[in-house]
Amino acid sequence: MKKREVEASVKDERLVIKRRDQMIKGAVTLFKQKGFHRTTTREIARAAGFSIGTLYEYIRKKEDILYLVVDRMYDQIRERLQKDLDTNQGTVEALKLSIAYYFREMADMQDEVLVMYQEAKSLGKDALPYVLNKEIQMVGMFENVIGNCVKNGELDLTEQEVKLIAHNIFVQGQMWAFRRWALQKAYSLEEYIELQLDLLFHGMKEGKVKLGTGGEG
Repeated sequence: MKKREVEASVKDERLVIKRRDQMIKGAVTLFKQKGFHRTTTREIARAAGFSIGTLYEYIRKKEDILYLVVDRMYDQIRERLQKDLDTNQGTVEALKLSIAYYFREMADMQDEVLVMYQEAKSLGKDALPYVLNKEIQMVGMFENVIGNCVKNGELDLTEQEVKLIAHNIFVQGQMWAFRRWALQKAYSLEEYIELQLDLLFHGMKEGKVKLGTGGEG
């Protein structure tokens, strides 16, 4: 799906990236506190540290900023996963490491995740399908990791089961962001990760999954 381009009158690409980073940081805080519709572009400019006139050199409308927030979040997570993880090992241990790493990244970007869940519906028809497709691509990364475990004989799952488990992992990682007001009262992040991994793999072990090479789990 074609990426939606956000127009800028400034031609210096490095300056565009810098200013938009400033806008994104200011907007995330404001969107979290006030919501997208109650936040003004003037407030975003002030939070970013420049004038409203400068802000409109880098975007055309307020929705552009929301789009940039969500688009940047998915890009950063995908880039970090691709850079720091070996997703082709095809082992349960590598899968666990991938899940734990993803959960920590989601916790690190919890404000962006919360804004995405609360405000993505405000994106226009030209932006929302693109953003949702990026989410499906993220789920697909976990499908690949799980699928490699199946190919390697470490997991015994159908294609439908692989897809559902990948979606479950994706949502469980983001749940720390939009349920942290309750979860943090009971668990540290590392405790949350450990329990989610235990529950996930216990559920598979009780079903039809073969873990490792030691026979049926």
